[in-house]
Amino acid sequence: MVGKNPENISALQTDQTKALVRNLDFFYGDNHALKDINMPVYANKVTALIGPSGCGKTTLLRCFNRMHDLYPGNRYKGEILLGEDQKQSNILSKQVDPIEVRMNIGMVFQKPNPFPKSIYENIAYGLKIRGHSRSFIDDKVEYSLRNAALWDEVKDRLQDLAVNLSGGQQQRLCIARAMATDPEIILFDEPTSALDPIATLSIEQLILELKDQVTVLIVTHNMQQAVRVSNYTAFMYLGRLIEFDTTAKIFAKPAVKETADYVSGKFG
Repeated sequence: MVGKNPENISALQTDQTKALVRNLDFFYGDNHALKDINMPVYANKVTALIGPSGCGKTTLLRCFNRMHDLYPGNRYKGEILLGEDQKQSNILSKQVDPIEVRMNIGMVFQKPNPFPKSIYENIAYGLKIRGHSRSFIDDKVEYSLRNAALWDEVKDRLQDLAVNLSGGQQQRLCIARAMATDPEIILFDEPTSALDPIATLSIEQLILELKDQVTVLIVTHNMQQAVRVSNYTAFMYLGRLIEFDTTAKIFAKPAVKETADYVSGKFG
């Protein structure tokens, strides 16, 4: 389905909405990169963003945690509403602190990017900014590492440098770091593209487990990965949202020819 009205999309589903993209445009200077995007993000579900390179997937993802604010000349139009019904707030508003947005919406990047600090300090960093006590941080470090299926591998070397971990372990550490501040949404930008097949399966399994606690939005070029991990899929092309539906429908019976051509491998 292609809908300009997000309410029409939401009406077809029974899941609760965690966030709502409404009439979103984004500009890199004069470059109109995103064009009138309307899309729900459902709570405790995994939504995959798919489409060919340069279609706007990562640009849309980075709107959710205001990463574009870090560069001059970028600007948004429209809204991303976060929260439930009457408690929704537009996280793109200039009155909203982007630092708080990033605490509430974590991000895991294409390549693991642990801080040049100890394993412990990587998890504790955001918690210290929030002023939590040492005992709270200690408990949260263990809890987050357990959630990322990493605790048993690192519990005896928490003071070792995080960069000494394997690639798959570093990515799980980055997921633990993102989870430590109890975010409402976690963004994944091609999180397994730099990993081997075994580490990839480990991260995919972790994503499936995390959705019990958090809402997940993932950019992937891997169609099989989208099928394996996501509940909903959004197909993007040339800066526009072409189709949004359940992953099963997108891959089995897409409503739009461009979507059918993409998922069948005719272009991309």
